[in-house]
Order: sequence, then C-alpha cells, then structure tokens
Amino acid sequence: MPLCYDLAPMNTQDPRHRRPQTIAVIPGDGIGPEVTVEAMKVLSAAAERWELPIETVTFPWSADHFLETGETLPPGALDDFRDNYSAIFIGAFGDPRVPDMRHAKDILLGTRFGLDLYINFRPVKVYDERLCPLKGKTPEQVDFVVFRENTEGAYVGAGGQLKRGTPDEVAVQEEIYTRKGVERIIRATFEYARAHGRKSVCMADKSNVMRYGHELWQRVFAEVSREYDDIESWHLFVDAMVMQMVRKPEQFDVIVTTNMFGDIVTDLGAGLQGGLGVAGSANLHPGRTSMFEPVHGSAPKYAGKGVANPMGGILSLALLLETLGHDEAAAAVEGAAARSIREGWTTADLGGDLSTSEVGDRLARAVAATVSAG
Repeated sequence: MPLCYDLAPMNTQDPRHRRPQTIAVIPGDGIGPEVTVEAMKVLSAAAERWELPIETVTFPWSADHFLETGETLPPGALDDFRDNYSAIFIGAFGDPRVPDMRHAKDILLGTRFGLDLYINFRPVKVYDERLCPLKGKTPEQVDFVVFRENTEGAYVGAGGQLKRGTPDEVAVQEEIYTRKGVERIIRATFEYARAHGRKSVCMADKSNVMRYGHELWQRVFAEVSREYDDIESWHLFVDAMVMQMVRKPEQFDVIVTTNMFGDIVTDLGAGLQGGLGVAGSANLHPGRTSMFEPVHGSAPKYAGKGVANPMGGILSLALLLETLGHDEAAAAVEGAAARSIREGWTTADLGGDLSTSEVGDRLARAVAATVSAG
C-alpha cells in the first residue's frame, strides 16, 4: 500500500541500477537512540532482502552533544542534507538538562523549516481493534491520513513579550499564513487522495473566530477543490472535527489542517491507533530530501530500560522506504509491524512482553523472510 504520492527524490528504476541513497540518522535523546537502533536493524534487513542501494550516516547531535560542545545543528548541515542525502531519520528529542530545549528546536524545527518540509504526513490506522479505545471500531473503520501544514501558522515563532515578569506583562503570539503555503498543502492533499483512491478530503480550521488567516484557508480550499470534482470536499471547525473523530472516525478519508490544529488532531489520531508508540510520520517536500520520525517523545525516564516501543520508528521507516521508491520493501516493513501487533509480539505498552530489541529482532527476521510479491 503506497503511503505517499510521487514524493520520491529519485526515480523508481531497479534499485540495483541506481546510485546509492544515503540516509542521515540522528538518534537524538532519551529513548530515541534505542528505537532508532531497531529501525536501522529493520532497514538493514530490507536493504539486504531487496538489494537496496542504501547507506546510512549517523550524526551525534543530541542533548549530550549540546551539553559537551554547545553545538546544536552545525553551520552548513542543512545544505549538506539537501545536497548529499536522500532522506533523514530522526529518533526523538527532549532532555530536562536543557530546559529551553534549544537543541531540539534547532535540530528538529530547524530541519523542517530549513528544508521547507511543508507536509507533515500522518497515517492513522488501527492494526488491531483491541488497541482502539473506541468500542466496536474495526481496522476498516479507522483508516485515514492527516496532512498537517508544517512550516507556517503558530509555529513560526512570531511575537514577543513586554514588561515580562511584571503584573502588566503582555505576550503576543502570532500566526502567519501565506497564499503559497496554504495552497500547496491543500493541493498536495487532493493529489494524494486522487492517487490513492480516497473519496473525500475534509479541511479543519476555526474561521468562525480566526477571521483573517483561517478565512484564507477557507477561500483557497474552495478554489482548489473545484479542480478535483471527483473527490468530495467538506469542512469542519476543528472542535467539531475532534468530536467526530471520536464519535465516527470511519467518515474520514483524508484530513488537511493548519500546523497547530494538525499537531492536536494527529495526537488524537495516534490515540485511536493505540498510542503514540505506533504512530509514524513523514515531513515531506515532493522531490526533495525529506525527514521521517516517530511522533512519541524522548521519554527520558524509560531510557536504557529496554521497554520503549519501536513500532513508531519502524512504521516511519516504512514511510521512508516508500518515499524513496522502494514500495515492496515498505509494504513488507508495514506488514511485519502489523502482524507483530496483531499477534502480541510487542512491548508491554501494547500488551506484549518483549523488550525493545526483541521487537526489532522479530521484525527484522520477518522482513528478511518476506516472499516477493512478484
């Protein structure tokens, strides 16, 4: 099952006849290195099974590195990614020793904004109905994708504070939207829906209150949707959307929304799947170097205990492989993860009794043993 539309930065010829695809790996903080090890284990199995021309280069950027050197994302790093790497895989960031999370902001948000990765692509898919908190909902009823705008809105850091620390303090936080930014994420959503046989696109905003920026979303959505008359287009205010996601998730096919609302909606979507531990994501710009990451946090208190769930990282790896044009390998990785979840070969948070590394070992073996669909 392809997960993205025409987003491969290279062509899709026989991978054995292509130049190597180099992946930058940034394990990060907390449980990030542990889940990244397991994802790379599965990647190695897939690369060997399908003779994929994939190489990896690991970078040390993390809280530890920042505290030792003062360096977050070094000068020239983004140019290096853009020019020399096919994809970026990131573990997780966050460490209480860096209270302002400067390193996380520079590395994670810096990569998203610096490489203009304007699509945050989040599949919401239930692999086993026992994990869905909604009574009686089957995998067929919870299967949609969210396109979150990734480079504008409330996350641009526009605003300021006056008279900080006084009774008269004023804080201003601004959202920024551009016609270009809104149109390209909406158009990408419709293109995906058309390419994958999805029947509808729902846009969520709060234009009844946020009359300027979100009115732009309303207007552009209406204009673009007219070019895709084969796909149903509809709208919900975001508060109504989150209610409907819980009440009747089967009505959703593809969702597109703003950066902040997308952050909230996709975490609710992960809850429907069974938790952040099974949620993967892709940060995309069609035709360019893109970045892939599990959406869970760094969970420092669980680091080193072997209990972290690597499924989100492994499902993010499936998205990476598909984006690079390795559809069969991507499907095998997702399929192995789905079977492992259904059969209970998981970490304790999903009801199993395996360690982080045991889950990775099992999935790597399953991918290596995959019989070719051809």
